[in-house]
Amino acid sequence: MVRLGIHGLQGDISEHHTMFTDIDVHTRIILGPNDLKGIDGLVLPGGESTTINRLIQGTSLHSDISILIKKGIPVWGTCAGVVLLCKGGLFGAFNASVKRNAYGPQIKSCIRQKKFKGLDHRVPMVFIRAPKITNISTDAEVLAMAGEDIVAARQDRILLTTFHPELTPDRSVARYFIGMIPQ
Repeated sequence: MVRLGIHGLQGDISEHHTMFTDIDVHTRIILGPNDLKGIDGLVLPGGESTTINRLIQGTSLHSDISILIKKGIPVWGTCAGVVLLCKGGLFGAFNASVKRNAYGPQIKSCIRQKKFKGLDHRVPMVFIRAPKITNISTDAEVLAMAGEDIVAARQDRILLTTFHPELTPDRSVARYFIGMIPQ
């Protein structure tokens, strides 16, 4: 049984929990270092990246999560989680840059249906003040594009989605991430 941790200091925590519960994956909300023990994967959900950054830095979670990432635990960053995982972010583990709020204010939010590599259907993608992945290295794989923009990518055991899969009934991207976790 996969034990998945969801960073729980700020963001779409309950929505991620519901998404994984829908596909029968046990989740644990990560509020402190002890909550990280025994997890097989970690999700850094969407939210407000500056706030999440400050909250993580104010605890020992920063060093503990950094160690897990360096050890190769599968990690999925959605929206704000992308900002934390890319170069220049709090964890800087993914070899790409990111431009925050690349599509403008919240009023410019939208839903698009796009192809996601490895899935056999177009995935609904909810963009809310989404970041844009830029300057991606050749050791990363682009999984989805919206126009000219990279909206999903993978590097080893790190998955990035600039959109919010947890806000749709489609659970295919969640299943894709669970498939990244050794079982």
